[in-house]
Amino acid sequence: MVGPIVVLNGPNLNLLGQRNPEVYGRATLADAESSARAAAACGDRKAEFFQTNHEGEFIDRIHAERGRASGIVINAGGLSHTSIALRDAVEASTCPVVEVHVSNIHGREAYRRHSYISEVVDGVIVGLGIAGYALAVRALLTLGDADAAEGTQAR
Repeated sequence: MVGPIVVLNGPNLNLLGQRNPEVYGRATLADAESSARAAAACGDRKAEFFQTNHEGEFIDRIHAERGRASGIVINAGGLSHTSIALRDAVEASTCPVVEVHVSNIHGREAYRRHSYISEVVDGVIVGLGIAGYALAVRALLTLGDADAAEGTQAR
């Protein structure tokens, strides 16, 4: 059986649409989930969602997805720029992972331009607003199809 695509969101993403709308837009996390769910359904997949403001809970959830999820979309928020522990958890995942950032982190403050997560994922989508979530799901569907055809796994 093919596992779900799991969409993981980190600190402050529960405030999407309210916090700094000039940077992140007015779309909410529920809007992002809706578009990701629709993209997954197009590939006959289920999508599951998780948001936490706590680094340890985030890491625990990534560990729980080992051997269960067929792919992970991750928006770690500010933890992308600070957490080596989160990077290590992503690196230890057993399925393809695509990182999403709603804003263009490369056009922002210097401390936001580096993501520890980017070093260990299969792809990164940056600066396309919440559309990045659906694009990440589509990428995971494509990665999964390519891996199945080749008899390999992306990572």
